[in-house]
Order: sequence, then C-alpha cells, then structure tokens
Amino acid sequence: MNPSTAKLSNGRRWFLLALLLSVAFVLMGRTVYLQWQQGGYLEQQGKKRFETTVELDAHRGVITDRNGEPLAVSAPLDTLVVNPKRLLEHLTPQSSGELARLLDMDERTLHEKLASRISRGEYYLKRQLTPDVSAKIAAIRVPVENKQGRVRWQRLPGTKFLREYNRYYPMAEVTSQLVGFTGVDNNGLAGLELSFNEVLSGTEGEKLVVVSNNRHRDVVEELEMVAEPKDGEDLVLSIDRRVQYLAYRELKAAVQAHEARAASAVLLDAQTGEVLAMVNQPAFNPNNKAQRANAAFHRNRAVTDVFEPGSTVKPFTIAAALEAGVISPRTVVDTSPGRMRVGSNTIRDAVNYGPIDPQTILMKSSNIGASKVALSMSAEQLWKFYDRVGFGVDTESHFPGEADGRTGDYWKWHEAQQAAFSYGYGLSVTALQLARAYSVFANDGVLNPVSLLKLDKAPEGERVMSADVARTVRKMLESVLSDKGTGKAARVKDYRIAGKTGTAHRSGKGGYDEDKFTALFAGIAPASKPRLVLVVVVHDPGRNEWHGGSVAAPVFSKIMAGALRLLNISPDDLSPAQLREAGLDFDQGPAHVAMNGGHL
Repeated sequence: MNPSTAKLSNGRRWFLLALLLSVAFVLMGRTVYLQWQQGGYLEQQGKKRFETTVELDAHRGVITDRNGEPLAVSAPLDTLVVNPKRLLEHLTPQSSGELARLLDMDERTLHEKLASRISRGEYYLKRQLTPDVSAKIAAIRVPVENKQGRVRWQRLPGTKFLREYNRYYPMAEVTSQLVGFTGVDNNGLAGLELSFNEVLSGTEGEKLVVVSNNRHRDVVEELEMVAEPKDGEDLVLSIDRRVQYLAYRELKAAVQAHEARAASAVLLDAQTGEVLAMVNQPAFNPNNKAQRANAAFHRNRAVTDVFEPGSTVKPFTIAAALEAGVISPRTVVDTSPGRMRVGSNTIRDAVNYGPIDPQTILMKSSNIGASKVALSMSAEQLWKFYDRVGFGVDTESHFPGEADGRTGDYWKWHEAQQAAFSYGYGLSVTALQLARAYSVFANDGVLNPVSLLKLDKAPEGERVMSADVARTVRKMLESVLSDKGTGKAARVKDYRIAGKTGTAHRSGKGGYDEDKFTALFAGIAPASKPRLVLVVVVHDPGRNEWHGGSVAAPVFSKIMAGALRLLNISPDDLSPAQLREAGLDFDQGPAHVAMNGGHL
C-alpha cells in the first residue's frame, strides 16, 4: 500500500469514528432531553394512549312491599360485544351454527348482521343474555393460528361480554302502574321507578386500566380503583302485596263482569295515610316489552285521571253545613215534590222523599236535600271546606304525573253551580284524593298526607274538621248500608261499615253523555274504630248496570272483607251469641247504630 492510500484510509477511519461519536452524543443528548425536559409530557401522552378509565355499574336498589316482599329486583345479564371482522374471520360452520342457536337467530341472519357492520370496531350483537347462555357462548372454541403458525383452539376471537342488570317484576301486572318499569339502560321510565330513580340508581364507579396497543384496545391490566360504585338504596313501599293482589283480582273481575272501560281502587291506612293497595284496569305486564310499548296502559289512573265524583261528596256538603252551624243533625229538609228548579236547571231525586233529615239525605242520596243544604251556606264557605279536606290540591304522594283535580272559582258560581257542586258535579278529583278526603271522617277530622312509602310512625296531620262533626257524619254514613240505603251491597259480615255510593254522568262533547257513567263507592271500616279507607271507581260499566250501589259497592265489599281478614283487624259488629262463642264476657255486643233513617 502506498503512503497516499494509507493516508486516505486513516482519514476515512477517523471520519467514521467522529461520525459515530457525534451520533452517540446526539442520541445521548436527546435521551437526556426527553428524560429530563420532556419526561412528564411524554409520560402523560403515554397514559393517554394506553391508560383509560372504565365505568363500573352500580346495582339498582330493590323495591319491596311493607313486609319486605320483592316488587322489583335486578337480575344480572350480559351484552355480547363483538368485532364483526375478527369474528367473521374465525367462525367455522360448526361454531357459527352453535352461536346462532344460542343467540336465538338463524345463521343467515347472524352473518348478515356481522357483514353489514364489518367496518365497525365494536358492535352490540345481543343484549340481555342470561349468565348461563353467556357461559355457553364463552365455551365455544375455534381453531386460531398464531404467529409461529401453530393452531390452537381458543374462544371466539373478537368477542367480549359486558355485565348489565335487567329489572324483573315478580308481581307483574298486579303492581305495574304503581311500581312502573326501567329501560335497557336501567333508568326508571314510569311509576315509582321514575320518581325515585335517583335514589334507586346509586352512583357509577370508575377503574383505571391499561389497554392494548391495537384497534381492539382490550384491557390488559387493571391499575387502580378511581371511585367505588355506590349501589342504589332499597325502596320500601307502603303497600301490602297480599292486599294489592286481592284488590287487583276483584277489580279485574268486576271490569270483566260489567264490561267496563276502566277502573281504579285505592286502600288507605286511615291512621297514617299510607297506601296499602292501589290498582287499576286495564293493566300490563312490565316484564313483557311488547306490552310496555303501549303507553296507554302506563297510566296509574288512581293518581293521574280525574272524574266528577257524584254523590260521594254529599257527606262533605253535610259536614260543611254542620261545621258552619247552619244545620244540626236533627234539621228537617223538605225535598217535596221530588224536583226543584234552580236557575235554568231542574234538580231531581229518584222519588219524592218529602221532609228528611241530614242522615236520610245521605242514606237515600237526595240531590235536592244536598242542594238545599249547600244553598244555606255561602259559596265561599262550601268551597273552602272542600279545599280543606284536600279536593283540588296535590296529595303529596310524589307520584309522577299526579293530577290536582279542580274545584273551580266559587266567586263565579251562580246558584245552579253551587247546588250541583254539593252532589258532585262541577268539580273533578282523583281516586286517591277521594280516599284521602274520606280518611278525614275516619281520622276524627284530621287530614294526613298520603304516603306511598312505609312510615316508621304516623305523621302529624292537620285538623280540618271538628272531631264531633267527623264522628257524626261517620255515623250517618252507616245508614247508607242499611236495608233502606243505596249501599247495602257494600256490607261486610261482622263489621260496621260507613260509606257512600256515587253515580255520575260522564261529560262529553256538548255536555253530559246520558249513556256513560262513573260508578263509585267510598267507605270506612270498621266504623266504630276506623282502620281502613277504600275507594272503588268503575268507568263506563255496561250490561244495564251503572249505579255505584250495584257496580262499585260489591267490589268494595269483597276487597274490604279480604283486607280486614289479611290485616287481622277485629270485627266490631258481633252478636251476643258470637261474643259468647268467642269467650268474651259481654251481655251484648257493641251498640249498633239504628240505621232506619231516623234522627240522630
């Protein structure tokens, strides 16, 4: 090698060495820069790409009746989430058929669903799978070739399960309109599920996880719990499922027997204002998605639908007059000759009852008697009394969509309107409002708020009527169930019942429809020491029966008799022989008020 060639070779060597050292210094400098100057930023970016939070579902609270029996529970279900492209690549004829069968669809439909969403990363193929079906899908194995060319049998690629909860209602249609239902996202859509949704839902949790660096972003590591999920609170209702079922059964039978359009029944604890039963017809099964889709069935008519209450408000007219001092229990009202002209309206009774006292006005349900009593007061006196007992105002039940009802503007009334108001026309109420108002007679003049939740103790109610007037009218209402009264079909063996029938024409276009009625009965038991208040409302009964005494009163009797038995409430109308047979040392049973229409 000549000297010039050797010199060139050494120069190249030093140049390459210098170049390599320069690159090394640059890389070292870059490393130091990234580590010390950009370390925090790069770490943050890495976390953004590979660390994320996933939501943890909170368990929805259980709804039970007052005795702890379940009315709404959450059952665990799974959603099958798939990557359509990956799944289609690995499905075999055998696994395809097995998967389709477990998903309750044919293979063609399965492949069409996957193919139409081939460009999507993830697709919810099937929701609300039971855990046993999910386990069978997870057990399906297909041959998968790895990078080394080896074939292994693995679970279906591109599939995963998300745990969800499905709401189940053990009482089905018996409590459907009261309890309501939830949607697929487990949020309340109707009834108490809606009104107490925040309490029942709880709060979702969060967990920090590391996901894979691929388009599927599978969870590869769980890092830490960000927030623990807080399960929803349980809800204990005031209703008794035994009484609820009894009321539902009897109301449904009555609607079918009378070919009625709709009906409602509300049973209250007279002393606490708790709702022990609330049922409606027609109803629906909240476990059936097809029936849930019909919004017409969702209404809790006992709370949301208003109607004119007819003669069931006459006791309040009598009570208002007694409270105002314009009549006494012995006042005689002349109803002759069975009709009365007030303004341009003619008020009629079924027959000419002649001179009668307030008790007989209620026993015979005299429109003329009630009108004359109402006209003996000012319109303001009458209206304010109705307002005090809860007509036209919210019952404080907190049920979604509750109607207030209407009592009108008394300062605009003329005499005919004031008279009609006294026997239940010109105002509108709900079944729950009417039951609450009757609880004032049962509770010796005290009005309690209504509760759909079980109470630990009786609330402090508001006195809206004197105890003497409440007891006096309650005794008068016992006469309605006498042989001469309109409500004898509402009797309950061995119990004294105080109640009132009602029959109201339904309003339509251009006035009242002569062929459509609302039949009602509202009553209290036992009358000597009230425990229960029950209102039965039947809309548009057919088959030539429409009066409250023949349509609603028998339903009242059956529901009340069963409720008194189920709640173990002692009889108050036993004969001396029955008392002796029971081993009670009485010469005679409790005094039974003479119900013959005489003066009190």
